[in-house]
Amino acid sequence: MNTTVTVNTDLEVGTISRHIYGHFAEHLGRCIYEGIWVGEDSPIPNTRGIRNDVLEALRQLSIPVLRWPGGCFADEYHWKDGIGPREQRKRMVNTHWGGVVENNHFGTHEFFDLCELLGTEPYICGNVGSGSVQEMQEWVEYMTFEGESPMANWRKANGREKPWKLKYFGVGNENWGCGGNMRAEYYADEYRRYQTYVRSYGGNRIYKIAGGANGDDYRWTEVLMREATGHMDGLSVHNYTVPGGFEVKRPAIGFAEAEWFETMQLALRMDELITRHSAIMDQYDPKKRVGLIVDEWGTWFQVEPGSNPGFLYQQNSLRDALVAGLHFHIFQKHCNRVHMANIAQTVNVLQAMILTEGAKMILTPTYHVFEMFKVHQDAQALELHLTAGEYRVGEETIPQVSASASKRADGTIDISLCNVNPNQAVPVSLRLRGLDGTMNVSGRILTHADMNAHNTFEQPETVKPTEFSGVTDISGEGLTATLPPMSVVVLTLRS
Repeated sequence: MNTTVTVNTDLEVGTISRHIYGHFAEHLGRCIYEGIWVGEDSPIPNTRGIRNDVLEALRQLSIPVLRWPGGCFADEYHWKDGIGPREQRKRMVNTHWGGVVENNHFGTHEFFDLCELLGTEPYICGNVGSGSVQEMQEWVEYMTFEGESPMANWRKANGREKPWKLKYFGVGNENWGCGGNMRAEYYADEYRRYQTYVRSYGGNRIYKIAGGANGDDYRWTEVLMREATGHMDGLSVHNYTVPGGFEVKRPAIGFAEAEWFETMQLALRMDELITRHSAIMDQYDPKKRVGLIVDEWGTWFQVEPGSNPGFLYQQNSLRDALVAGLHFHIFQKHCNRVHMANIAQTVNVLQAMILTEGAKMILTPTYHVFEMFKVHQDAQALELHLTAGEYRVGEETIPQVSASASKRADGTIDISLCNVNPNQAVPVSLRLRGLDGTMNVSGRILTHADMNAHNTFEQPETVKPTEFSGVTDISGEGLTATLPPMSVVVLTLRS
């Protein structure tokens, strides 16, 4: 079958929220400590304790939103332990992630400083599992209240005169599991109670996110929408791409084609999950006011040999790059319901953007997909029809090509394409309807001849974007682009 992509360049179907390209940084392994925070006395160059090389790399991604402090860590995190003079902050045991000591040197003030340095929106996840309503209410007051109050006065005494702007607040995390092992009905009532005290002070309007389902737990979504739709702005869902399942897991590198295929197949399942959760949400919210927030997604493989198993440190290969591209295409397809997504995680954990080793830093293939795809942020999704051939392994098949298209405010059109087949190049016929006049086409590609290709501290640029030269037969009606095996391509069309 010939692969054809028809893009109606004059038919916009919704805005691709930049928050779909969001990130997640948990107090887990070396994500915060060493990955982001090294302290002001570190020999690693830093700005107020935040390492400069990571800051600069993340700035290049135009990160729209950053979720913190967890994750499972959020429901054992007590924010008052992380403010005031660092040497006086309470130390705690991170029981979820490796049993290591957490010194609380990176707390509320440091997180907001990071967000301001990155120019990103903060997304705070509050503690429902082991915290009180009062604790959550006081945290919101501490962060956002401008007038005279005990919490606002405490914030000022700790060096921050003006309140921070905080839009996104999650009321608990995975409350069906590490956040309390609650039943859906019980959490729905707890959510209603806790969110009552997550107040919008002054001109700060908080977007409240309810803790949503684990993967295909559609009943959880049904109960939350039935019982609490009017009290939420967003409802989360978590789903990881885990070849072999959580009990087995596969290695992050050193895999064969069968594992490559299984990973792509599992990544594509995100489309079904969003479709079915959205259908439930549509019954209670037909105007799509409530956003579906995919605030944990990504690959989950075996940890790197010799690393702490509780630190979830894994390598990141070309396979991860294709997984990221497929997810973005799915999120963009559902842009009228998916308001935000946050990959897990930003540095040194699971499907990370960046890996560090002491003072060394490398960018992963996943980082490069985020950088290539940032052209879609806040652009208008265009109507697109894809007819693709199949990629087959054994008796199983998946579409060989995935695609998405958007239009920027200045009329520039960006088309992203993924070829998931590691063995076969694919000529793609791009039909462009609704264009006036001729166009200039440029492109970038991320690929490699080895499906296990990844960047190391010794060879940090094994996988990186290059100029794409596979465009031919450009006319007023379209063009042909030949996608190499296992490649991610972004084409930019300017009139």
